[in-house]
Amino acid sequence: MLTTIAYIILAPVMMAWGLPTLFTLLLAALLVVIPFELGFLLYQAKKTNGSFSLQGIVVYQEPLPRWQYFVFPVLLLVWGFLISGLISPLDNAIRQALFSWLPDWFFISSLDQFAPYTQSALLTTFIFGLIVNGFAGPVIEELYFRGYLLPRMAQFGRWSPLLNVLLFSLYHFWTPWQNLSRILLMLPLVYAVWWKRNIYVGIVAHCALNLIGWSLTFALILGSTP
Repeated sequence: MLTTIAYIILAPVMMAWGLPTLFTLLLAALLVVIPFELGFLLYQAKKTNGSFSLQGIVVYQEPLPRWQYFVFPVLLLVWGFLISGLISPLDNAIRQALFSWLPDWFFISSLDQFAPYTQSALLTTFIFGLIVNGFAGPVIEELYFRGYLLPRMAQFGRWSPLLNVLLFSLYHFWTPWQNLSRILLMLPLVYAVWWKRNIYVGIVAHCALNLIGWSLTFALILGSTP
C-alpha cells in the first residue's frame, strides 16, 4: 500500500520531468519496498544475532546437486511464460471490468502511454528497471517472502506455499487485476523452494523471469514508439 501511495504521489512529478510512470513505479519500489523488506530482515538479525548477519533469519539454504540449480529455474521459467501468455487476456478483462475508473497513466502495461516519451527517457527507464526489477527487487522479495516468511508458516503444512503466494500476490497492491496470473505463475516456484528447502532456486528463477519479461516488454515499447 505504501508503494502504491508513493507511486500515486510521485507519478505527476516524474511525468512533468519527462519520465514515464513505469519509471515512477520502479522508483517507488526502490524507496519503499526494498528498504522496508531488507530493513525488517536486518532489524530481526540485529535483535536475534546481535549483528546484521542473516544467519538463522533467512533460512531454506540446504544444498542441492548443481544440475538442479539449472533445471528447476528453467522449468519454472517455461511455466511462467506459458501462464503469462494464457492468462494475460483474463488480466485485461478483469482490469477493464473492475478497474477502468483508474486514470490511464496508472496502467503501466499499456503501450500507448509510452508514445510521448523520448528514446533517452525510455532507455533510462529500461536500465533502471534492469537493476531494480531484474535484480534488487526479486532478490529482496525472495529473501523476505521465501527465506524468512515461508519457513515461519510451517504450521500450515503443505498449504503454506499457497498462502505465501497469496500474500505475495496481494502485496502487489498496484496491479490487483494480475492477482490470478501472479498466483498461478509463482505457485510452482514457491513449492519448489519449500520442497527443496532452497531459496536460491527461487532467486534464480524470479530474477530470470523478471529480466526476460522486462526485456521483452521494452522491445515491444521501443518498437511501438516513433
